[in-house]
Amino acid sequence: MKWLDELARGLCERGWLIFDTTPWLGPELLRALQQEIIVLDQSDALKIAGIGRGSVPVQDRSVRRDKIAWLQGSTPTQAALFEFLEGLRVGLNQRLFLGLKRFEAHYATYHRGDFYKPHVDSFQGRASRIVSLVLYLNDDWQHSDGGALQIYSRENECEVGGLVLPEAGRVALFMSEEIRHEVLEAHRTRYSLACWFRQDVIPLPLSALI
Repeated sequence: MKWLDELARGLCERGWLIFDTTPWLGPELLRALQQEIIVLDQSDALKIAGIGRGSVPVQDRSVRRDKIAWLQGSTPTQAALFEFLEGLRVGLNQRLFLGLKRFEAHYATYHRGDFYKPHVDSFQGRASRIVSLVLYLNDDWQHSDGGALQIYSRENECEVGGLVLPEAGRVALFMSEEIRHEVLEAHRTRYSLACWFRQDVIPLPLSALI
């Protein structure tokens, strides 16, 4: 699968890359994902996101202002997306030997004025989030709309390495521990889906330990 080879090469060479998922997800699934997050947003089903490690993330609106809803794969739309993500997990493992065991994903909405300050998605050596993926679900996005993903160089975290407009079907893929990034202030409502491929296993529920 040549496209998976190209993804693996990009992660190795600079730690991040951008690609278009439309040939694999198709416009109908992308539209369905977009409609799902719009309904969640309009019904106030999205919750204010937190920051930091631990079971209870801290809500700090000076750092992060998006709202999120975790995906469970419980709708046909999410199930179709999960099939694609599972194929990507397997493909990256085969090429890069990352030991990715699972993935987690959530929808994210940034309303006008929302942002996410520079950060990395995982702490070094925690063997949790290894590869990050962000899928965008916005039509006709312009530079003047703000909300771009600003990616910093792996070699110099103060040097901007790329700017990604959140256009529907576009994906940013990057190494979670290595690539510092931020979401610039949005000037219109911005929809996306974030996914993390992880090396850890799902913790057992407390009931299973009794």
